[in-house]
Amino acid sequence: MSEWTREGEVLRRTVTAPDFPTAIRIVDEIAIEAEKMNHHPDIDIRWRTLHLALTTHDKGGITELDHQLAAVIDGIAAKHGA
Repeated sequence: MSEWTREGEVLRRTVTAPDFPTAIRIVDEIAIEAEKMNHHPDIDIRWRTLHLALTTHDKGGITELDHQLAAVIDGIAAKHGA
């Protein structure tokens, strides 16, 4: 999980996609997987750059679910060359 950094009780990662349409495809795939897990990241989209944040609000910090979703996001980003 070297691409992720911990800031207090939040895991953060920035992903740079090859272009804007790819960034949107990445977000779409993250949304599908996050819905399956019932765990949703905060996502800020700036052109082809995605800023992602993971925390488990109802637990007050980072949980195993955040680490699991981070791994899923890593796979999606890699698949799209980000």
